[in-house]
Amino acid sequence: MKEDVLAVPGEGADLRTCLGWGGAQLRDAGVDDPRREARLLMAHVLRTDLAGLLARERIGDSERIAFLSAVRRRAAREPMAHITGRAGFWSLELETSPATLIPRADSETLIEALLDYRPAREQVGSVLDLGTGTGCLLLAALSEYRGAWGVGVDIAPDAARLAARNARQAGLDGRCVMLAADWASSIRGTFDVVFSNPPYIPRGDLAGLMPDVREYEPARALDGGRDGLDAYRALTEALPLLLAHDGVAIFEIGIGQEHSMPSLARQSGLEIVDIRADLGGIPRAVLMRHRRDA
Repeated sequence: MKEDVLAVPGEGADLRTCLGWGGAQLRDAGVDDPRREARLLMAHVLRTDLAGLLARERIGDSERIAFLSAVRRRAAREPMAHITGRAGFWSLELETSPATLIPRADSETLIEALLDYRPAREQVGSVLDLGTGTGCLLLAALSEYRGAWGVGVDIAPDAARLAARNARQAGLDGRCVMLAADWASSIRGTFDVVFSNPPYIPRGDLAGLMPDVREYEPARALDGGRDGLDAYRALTEALPLLLAHDGVAIFEIGIGQEHSMPSLARQSGLEIVDIRADLGGIPRAVLMRHRRDA
């Protein structure tokens, strides 16, 4: 329904009326699961969770106005995480902003791969995250490997500051530092684990991305160059000087890029240990180490 059919909830409107209007607006805007998203926006406005909505019938006028504004932003395809300022990743609740990519469940595949590859927690003492964004990969790894320390690097100063705030909020700031730098240009020394979720969308495919991504997330974190592999070339070339002797690098990859990674690894004296699929069955995490000659 459009606004001229389903009237905008006025002063005194109850929660159910507001949710009905919100769901209709999001449905007409093409948002997936519009009723649930309307409820999530209402929960955000009321500072509760979805279960907490069950105990509410009425909302105040300031809350109604805030909800209408939030729905209109989401109907314009602004990401939910930008409206709420938060996103969940692994066991963490992270602050988000337009300065970084929004953490996604697919990226948790990299943490799962590390836990399988290094199940003994004492096996990881140091972690480097190149292109750290919100800090999600580094902080999730440190939350699991409690004896480890880490470094997160992002070329965008706003992103590095955001990652540092997330580290403080997670109680992990004493075990990591966040730097603003171009990949590993400021890094010396080696690490047991090197993460990266670099830009990997081929430039010609950017226009076809969902508007939530194309119009609101930073292009520098999406644009992987002509073939989507520009960052991987730079990163694999740098890896031999960053990886400890028995270290592992775990990179997120895009659709079809599992076919290109073995040759890039070989050119830098590396080998592929494993390639892990995400929950959708798409190859998502590539694990590399120093090549071991027969």
